[in-house]
Amino acid sequence: MRDLGIVIVNWNTCELLRRCLDTVFASAGDITFRAVVVDNASDDDSVAMVKRFFPQVELIANCENVGYPRGNNIGLRHLGYRAAGDVEASAPRYALLLNPDTELPSNALAGMVQFMDSRTEVGVAGPKLVLADGSLDKACRRGFPTPMVSFYHYSGLAKRFPRNPRFGRYNMTFADEDEELEVDSVVGAYMQVRASAIKKVGLLDESFFMYGEDIDWAFRVKQAGYKVWYHPAVTVRHVKRAASRMNPRAQFEFWRAMLIFYRKHFRRSTVLPVHLMILAALLLKGGPGLWQEIRNPTATQ
Repeated sequence: MRDLGIVIVNWNTCELLRRCLDTVFASAGDITFRAVVVDNASDDDSVAMVKRFFPQVELIANCENVGYPRGNNIGLRHLGYRAAGDVEASAPRYALLLNPDTELPSNALAGMVQFMDSRTEVGVAGPKLVLADGSLDKACRRGFPTPMVSFYHYSGLAKRFPRNPRFGRYNMTFADEDEELEVDSVVGAYMQVRASAIKKVGLLDESFFMYGEDIDWAFRVKQAGYKVWYHPAVTVRHVKRAASRMNPRAQFEFWRAMLIFYRKHFRRSTVLPVHLMILAALLLKGGPGLWQEIRNPTATQ
């Protein structure tokens, strides 16, 4: 059994993917891993590049862009993670969702495996992610976007009082970026998940297209009794939104993801007046196209 099964979903980020894979295969430490690249119908040279320079990669070339969660699920199933209650004995001990716009230091994979090996209660973990300018990628440690947490964030209270544990929970700005801590979610750019947790909760929810699916996965893992931890002793470079910047669907899909997540996890506990205000705010942010999703919700797991 391998220690780690790495899934990288790619869409038109050929050069970044090559750099990412270079760093993956330069990893040091006593670990074993499989690397799967799922290409979402890129029209650049991504597929040819992987075939030429990384024959050890298990490449899956989709005929269409199926989105981030479905693309990851294709890779996860390939590694033996089938569904809740159905994980093959040969599946790696940990699954790693890794974005193609990340660059790993040589100790990253071994360091994250070692951390989770030492903390059996941890179902999901992620490292410190830094942007190209060296600043923290705030998405790497997050609170769940509950109605109140979202209100604090988008009303500006979080920005005005970033050190307040209540107002700053969305991006955990109240904690030092080098402080190891339990969080609600880490980001799918580098999200390591224990195989036993996948066996309990299943795969990513394909109702999402991009954004939100990582938070939803963490939510379900926590519901299953595991913890989610941010481990800044490992630092990974992240070129933020390299692929999504080129995708005109990105902003719409972000707000659609927030709608799906809210409806899936918080609608039942939200009183009607607040519910209507949330829908109005989401429609204002997401635009008229979000109205169809409000009227005819996408089925969720």
